[in-house]
Amino acid sequence: MPEMENNKEKSSSGPLLLNRSFTMNATAAESKTPKLHLLLNNPSSLNRAASVSKFYNSFDSVKGKVKKLCNLFESAKSSSNSASPKVALRPSKSIAYSSSFSSSFNNTLIRLPGTEDRIVVYLTSLRGIRRTYEDCYAVKMIFRGFGVWVDERDISMDAAYKKELQSVLKQKTVSLPQVFIKGKYIGAADVIKSMFEVGELAKVLDGFPKRQPGWTCRGCGDARFVPCWNCSGSRKVFDEDEESIKRCLECNENGLIRCPDCCS
Repeated sequence: MPEMENNKEKSSSGPLLLNRSFTMNATAAESKTPKLHLLLNNPSSLNRAASVSKFYNSFDSVKGKVKKLCNLFESAKSSSNSASPKVALRPSKSIAYSSSFSSSFNNTLIRLPGTEDRIVVYLTSLRGIRRTYEDCYAVKMIFRGFGVWVDERDISMDAAYKKELQSVLKQKTVSLPQVFIKGKYIGAADVIKSMFEVGELAKVLDGFPKRQPGWTCRGCGDARFVPCWNCSGSRKVFDEDEESIKRCLECNENGLIRCPDCCS
């Protein structure tokens, strides 16, 4: 009897062990399959994968386009370098002008009387026309760089200078600036710039008195004009004999006179 009971216990325990192992394996396999179903059935995960693949594909296409463009530019450079002919350099107009300047400077027909010992520049300080103001300023700075004293005649400060320039050049409309050196007409801004670039202007200005570096007129501050002392810039004076107000005859239309310290 005891042997029979032991055999029953063994026989009953064997199928239980098999059933447990089978259920464990089955649960593990079943636990994996739902994850696969979730990944396949979830549209967001599929969209992410598709977007990632599209990004890498677009990045590769951009890299390919960049390489093609680089190859095109390199081929264009090589072809231009090989096909470009050698160009012979010609002297510029300023160099050609400087070679013939000395003779034309001595033979000029336009002269400004009473200015044989100075440099005269007709200019304007108004900024109404930008190009004109820039040319006037450039010429003024060129002469100041040489440190020479220049008789600056601003037509915006005194209309008499405009009439004087028109009568000398015999033209009704004149451009600014206009330069006279030793009473002889030189030209406008382009002529002065070209002479300065080739070094001809330094030769012409040799011998003129130099200003001290940083010197400024205390009377006018290099404006070349001061208010009229007779009418204090009002352009009106009282005539005691006639007991009436009259126009001041010592100043210009702006109530200004030339600075007696730097323009005498």
